[in-house]
Amino acid sequence: MSGQIFETPVLTALSGLLARPLEADDLQRARLHLLDWIGCAVAGAKEPAGMVLRQSAASGLAFVWGGLGNILEMDDVDKRALLHPGPSIIPAALALAEHSGSASKYVLAAIVRGYEATIRLGRAVGPAHYAMWHSTGTCGAIGAAAACANLLELDETRTGHALALATSQSAGLWHTRHDAASMGKQLHTAAAARAGVDAARLAQLGFQGPLNILEGEQGFFQAMCPDGDPRHVLADQADWMIHDVSFKPWPACRHAHAAIDAALELRDRVALDQIDRITVRTYADALKFCDRPSPETVIEAKFSLQHSVATALSRGAPALEDFSIDSIQAPDLSALRAKVEVEIGADYQDRYPARFGAEVSANGATVIMADALGDPENPIGEMQLVEKAESLMRAGGMSGESSRALSVMLMSDDLSIGDLMQRLREVLT
Repeated sequence: MSGQIFETPVLTALSGLLARPLEADDLQRARLHLLDWIGCAVAGAKEPAGMVLRQSAASGLAFVWGGLGNILEMDDVDKRALLHPGPSIIPAALALAEHSGSASKYVLAAIVRGYEATIRLGRAVGPAHYAMWHSTGTCGAIGAAAACANLLELDETRTGHALALATSQSAGLWHTRHDAASMGKQLHTAAAARAGVDAARLAQLGFQGPLNILEGEQGFFQAMCPDGDPRHVLADQADWMIHDVSFKPWPACRHAHAAIDAALELRDRVALDQIDRITVRTYADALKFCDRPSPETVIEAKFSLQHSVATALSRGAPALEDFSIDSIQAPDLSALRAKVEVEIGADYQDRYPARFGAEVSANGATVIMADALGDPENPIGEMQLVEKAESLMRAGGMSGESSRALSVMLMSDDLSIGDLMQRLREVLT
């Protein structure tokens, strides 16, 4: 249906959807995603890509922070849209909130609405888009703009223009994954965050964008989504889509998580020294992105089903250090990795992307994981999220006392954005 001009531009209708009221549980959900992003960003700031980003202060706060949350591959993910909403939307909202002095309840509301815009677009683009385009980058800017437009209290018309201006900057090619040294994936999230802030500020001043940029003859869907449908951006859903977003407990690509969960359960059923072969069955995209039997770098290990499963079987619940160069080169993990075979399972492929499933077999024992831990169908507890965030903060150099104080601040109903920004500037800049 792309290449058509609708009676009402899709972005105009989307702006109306974003204006509907929020409930207390929606804001609380946004608080958890804020906590999760901060943990990821604090830890990511100490990584090589993070250190470079922190030296680029002239690019703006939204840009610098926009790259940090995605570095460790532990950021939240919407499995149906196949993208990470947090890394672009939350930094954009925080950067603008600091400038405007917004209270925390308005920041949380903006996050909910930003997630809605990005996820709606991401679910509409179609598989062919995801095959070539990094959807977190291409769909992140519209959510960042939606969050910022909400904070600026733009009306529906100017919000539509903010969304259009952000969408016109959509970019991010998956070819960045073909170079192990590339930091381009983080550039995509950083650019999307900055684009959202810029688009909303310009729209506030009366700068206009092409409102039919999604469905137009030279628009987003026509150019980038051969099997997508812009009408799906306006799909009926009673609840806010932020409640569908998954949290990631393990520092690896989300496509490896169901296999990790299955391997952790299988660990108690088999003797490690008696394993001859390990078989992983899952959906095709998991193999496309994570069939990497001999990783040589940290990022390759994070995108390796073989390393992830071997780690879970050998070491238990994967931690950041399990994807370090030392772990990659460890003789026991190398030997176990070599025993891992991966294949597509038709049943898992049929349920994807609604369900991220996998099974792991060894020595006659099989564990089936229909949904990865952290998905809505297999939720992670609030305390587990707090523990994850605090452990990431400590990995980023914060003391146990400081990380605990920051998580308490974030979970408080009296959260001050000013105090939060001061604390974050201390650790992220």
